Parts: sequence; C-alpha cells; structure tokens
Amino acid sequence: MEFSAKQIADLLEGEIEGKSDVKVNNISKIEEGKEGTLAFLANSKYTPYIYTTKASIVLVNKDFKPEKEISATLIRVKDAYQAFASLLEIYQQHKNYKVGISPKATIENSAKLGENVFVGVGVYIGENVVIGDETKIYPNTYIGDNTVIGKNTTIFSGVNIYSEVEIGNNCTIHSGVVIGSDGFGFAPQNDAEFKKIPQIGNVIIEDNVEIGANSTIDRATIGSTIIRKGVKLDNLLQVAHNVEIGENTVIAAQTGIAGSTKIGKNCMIGGQVAIAGHITIADNVKAGARTGIAQTVKKEGVILQGIPAMDVRNFYRSAAVFKILPDMKRQLDKIAKKIEE
Repeated sequence: MEFSAKQIADLLEGEIEGKSDVKVNNISKIEEGKEGTLAFLANSKYTPYIYTTKASIVLVNKDFKPEKEISATLIRVKDAYQAFASLLEIYQQHKNYKVGISPKATIENSAKLGENVFVGVGVYIGENVVIGDETKIYPNTYIGDNTVIGKNTTIFSGVNIYSEVEIGNNCTIHSGVVIGSDGFGFAPQNDAEFKKIPQIGNVIIEDNVEIGANSTIDRATIGSTIIRKGVKLDNLLQVAHNVEIGENTVIAAQTGIAGSTKIGKNCMIGGQVAIAGHITIADNVKAGARTGIAQTVKKEGVILQGIPAMDVRNFYRSAAVFKILPDMKRQLDKIAKKIEE
C-alpha cells in the first residue's frame, strides 16, 4: 500500500517542500530511514539525522528551519509527533479492517449483529447478545449471554467476556483479557472454611477504552464494576469487583486494584502499584511504580511513591536517609561501645 507526499499532506493538512509525487510504503525512525519510507522529526536532539536520513518523506513542525540541504521531501505540520500518530492510526485501521462472519463461528439465534461486523473462526456469541456496526471479533473469543458491545470496537483473539457485560463504542480489547469473571468474594465460616458469595453484578466499560493483553476485570458482587470513558489499561492488570476507574485514567502493567475502590479522573498509575480495597483516590493523582496505596487519597493532583504511599518529595528525602542507615548504625555501635567502656 503506497501513499504519495500529496496524499499524506492532504490527510494531515500539511505543506509540502520537495517532490509531491514521491511515494512511501512503510515507516522508519529518522536515524534509520530508508528509501520508500516515511519518518518524522519532533525531538530536536534528532535534528542532525534529517540531513543524512534516506527516508523519502519526513514530517516536521511548521517552525522547523533547516541549516543544510535536505534530500527528503518535507511535510510541514502543526505538530509532527501528533501527525505521525494520526498516520499510524489510519494505517492500523486499514490493516485491521475485516468484514464477514466465519461459517466456523457459533452465533445463537437470538443474538443481533450490526452492519459490517467481523466474526472470526471459533467465536461463540451467546443468547441475546447485541453487537454494534463495524465491530470486529477475532478468532476463539467467547461472548456470554446478554452482553452488549458498541460500534467500531475491536476484540482480539482469545478474549473471554462473561454474561451481562456492557462495552461501549471504539474500544480495543487485546488477547487474553477476561471481563466479568467472579469477584473474589468468600465469607469465613465457623469451621475455618470459606463460603463463596454469589457475584450477581456486571461490568460496564464505556467508550474509547483500551484494555491490554491478559488483564482481568471482575464483575461486581452487586451493581457494576465500571471503567469510565477514555481509560487506558496496560497488560496484566487485575481490577477487582465493584471497582470504578474514572475518565481518562491510565494504569501501567501489573497493577492490582482491590474491591470497591474508586479511582478518580485523569490519574496516572505506574507499573506494579498495589491499591487496597474500599478506598477512594482523588482526580489527577499520580503514583510511581511499585507504590502501595493503602488509604484514601483526598487531595487532587498529588504525586505518590513508596510503601506505604507518601508524597514523592518525602519519599526522596526518606530514601536519602535509608541509604546511609548502615553507616549510621556503625557509628551508633561505636558510640555505644565507648559509653559502655
């Protein structure tokens, strides 16, 4: 699939400097550019490469001022990084565009599928399922009874979606994700055994959510586990029953969120963060990797680090002290010995 500089410039509302008919069929880093590829320059430290790159087309910011001759065709745009991201999105949509229902899929008669839906080999779609237009369901995916999936959502292979789940429009769910499995609810008994508490709630995932590979989102005990619009979840996350994650919050890999916790809007949670149950985290909070959040965070916009979580500035002060504890211990031992003598 080839694109000319003119076609790309028209898509991005950019200005061409050089040959408008030059064509590209792939992308590359600017420092590794090859003929027939497109690159971009957004970070000034890579500026020297624009004079040596062999990429045929380079996206640059409108205010870029070359100091030497450049062999590549330039396309000037408002923001080269965002423009490049937009091109990748267009390419991805074209690459993943599929339509049609495999004869090797199993679809119950009461299910309703929209227009231009793709259903791959080995997919099971249960009773009363509703699937919106342009949605793609890749092979070996299970969709339980009474589930509703919106428009233009992509569900990659090997996903398991239990019954009564609601998924919005323009979502992406990667391979191995499990949505709607039972929450971890067990009541201790007098004989030291545990009795399972039925989990009769569901999971609601709003529009424009992305869920990374092998993540799990448990159904609510009663009510709903809710992932609000615009949330981005990385791979290998555990979201427990009755959790609510606010709009446009992003959470990195291997984070675990215990039951009934509410996370605010626009939060940024690092990798391997542990979040206790039945607490609330305010909007715009950031938590560094491996932070342990055990109590409610009421103040908006704070940056947390450490176990237990503390303000990041206090964490760095504590870390500086922690490093010198062995020396302090030796000094104290010497002082104690002199006192004893």
